[in-house]
Amino acid sequence: MLSERQELILGSVIEAYLESGRPVGSKAIVERADLDWGSSTVRAELAALEAGGYLTHPHTSAGRVPTDLGYRLYAEALVHRVPARRGGGSGIDVSTLRREVDEAMREATTALARMTDLLALVVAPPLGTATIHRVEALLLQPNVVMVVAITSAGDVTKRAFTFQEPVDPGLVEWASSYLNESLVGIDVGARRIVSRLADPALGPIEAGFIERLSPALVDLEQNPEETLYVEGAGRLLDERRAADLPQIDQLMTALEERASVLRMMRSAIEERSVFLWIGAENPQPALRSVAVVGANYGLGHRNLGSVGVLGPTRMDYETAISAVTEAARELSRYFENVYA
Repeated sequence: MLSERQELILGSVIEAYLESGRPVGSKAIVERADLDWGSSTVRAELAALEAGGYLTHPHTSAGRVPTDLGYRLYAEALVHRVPARRGGGSGIDVSTLRREVDEAMREATTALARMTDLLALVVAPPLGTATIHRVEALLLQPNVVMVVAITSAGDVTKRAFTFQEPVDPGLVEWASSYLNESLVGIDVGARRIVSRLADPALGPIEAGFIERLSPALVDLEQNPEETLYVEGAGRLLDERRAADLPQIDQLMTALEERASVLRMMRSAIEERSVFLWIGAENPQPALRSVAVVGANYGLGHRNLGSVGVLGPTRMDYETAISAVTEAARELSRYFENVYA
């Protein structure tokens, strides 16, 4: 465990390195920080921090740079004192996108990338593990009916059906009630959905109408790749980041495949606060050259999905932690509205 002095010196080294990208020497720390210790004391503490694995130094320089362990200690301290950003034109606001989950996910991802200047990741709730929460049949046009299904994970799917003749509005209203009474609480994709829809007690008109609408509920499925929203990959290719991302080809391949990124984010779904993977501690080998800062969103005590940013280990952790906290908070509020 580090002393208070060591934590202050480590924080000063990391902040100086985040700004300049150059190894930081003891002289720079003494000049930068409001410390009561001389250069000899700072040098001794830097040596102790290096021995403890928190700092290292290039063989061509006497200055120090943070290790993955150093970044983690620094970032963990920020988690407990950095609040989520609130308000402002550059923040995240998905409150107006009621029941359009795909649009809300995309808006949150775009805003998160813009706020942090990093690659943003948003994982939507998994439809495959959800139950049917509500079903609505809506008459869009005299001969067009749309079926909207809302799952317990907050996901919303919709499908339109065109009929040759105008549809009785009363029949559409009845269908909404019937579908809710029959299907709410059943697992998405369960075989019971088919049997519930094929009710022998229904009259021929009602049975035929339900049969026509049934694909919207029987065929509910989700492509795993579509649950991950990514924005800002081009930010990682910026020339300013070349020195900080030496394995960019491997990273781009991992992002293109998406599956490993989704597994990484899903592995933290039980975390109750901001989670971090820095460098070699990442659970996905292809992503061990970068840092990830994330947070989960959900309803009450149940996490539904996660948001995160990915970038070089030399990133602005304070902004990243604040931004993912805000994004998770706003998406939690959004799903509360979906259920309203």
